[in-house]
Amino acid sequence: MSRWKELPAELHPHVRQLVVRLRRLKDHGGLSLRQLSAKTGYSAKSWERYLGGRSLPPREAVEAMARIAGEEPARLLALHEVAAEHWSGTRGAAPAESGRTPDVPEPGPGPEEQQPRRRSRRVAVVAGTVTLVLAVSAALLMAVRFTGASGDGDGDRGGGAAAASLAPTAASASRSPARYTCRVERADGRWYAGNSRTRDAIVAYGHAGPEVAEAQCLLGRAGLSPGEVDGIYGPLTQRAVKRLQKREGLVVDGIVGPHTWKALRGTTPT
Repeated sequence: MSRWKELPAELHPHVRQLVVRLRRLKDHGGLSLRQLSAKTGYSAKSWERYLGGRSLPPREAVEAMARIAGEEPARLLALHEVAAEHWSGTRGAAPAESGRTPDVPEPGPGPEEQQPRRRSRRVAVVAGTVTLVLAVSAALLMAVRFTGASGDGDGDRGGGAAAASLAPTAASASRSPARYTCRVERADGRWYAGNSRTRDAIVAYGHAGPEVAEAQCLLGRAGLSPGEVDGIYGPLTQRAVKRLQKREGLVVDGIVGPHTWKALRGTTPT
């Protein structure tokens, strides 16, 4: 077992943890610094600095140590990543050793010290990109959910023309709700509630207007309460529409189109 010198007091705890772990792996393998140099390609003097806490080892050196010791590199590299984040703030640039002649292929001290900073910048860029992608994805998901663009089938969407009819947005639902009444009557073999006589308008979650109120009235007549008849297509209305579609054997997508209007205007009360 090597008799290690005490590590510098100013070392950050995360840096100290990495160095202590590297020391243990070296002791466990019974390797001298010269043997470690031969197996990793980093000079014995470099390893003396790394294991003495005077210079942060590059990622490749840490990975080589893990490979030699037969240990999974992921955990050791994670320790190195954290240590690199704290190295420049606690120790600054590694002190130069007077009269030292770098050994080949030992990386020069400049790249060794710059590497953690470059890696930190790469980590920051990747994190920023991931955050931006998540934010955009969340916004798109909210937009799709709001317009009721579910993927349960084409059912009442009626192709491109029907999809274009889904254009009403939050602005239509945010206006003060109009007052609607249900004056349900049967004419020409169909039920009407006095708000709209449409038989093919596309009505979906987030929409508002007389067509929504008409659907709400007819849902109530069919024994499927959509909540308050306010002309706003909300969760209760959507749930009632899906129950009707399931009962009538239609595609259950929560969108009122020609097939669902046919069921609403022709269904007998349960």
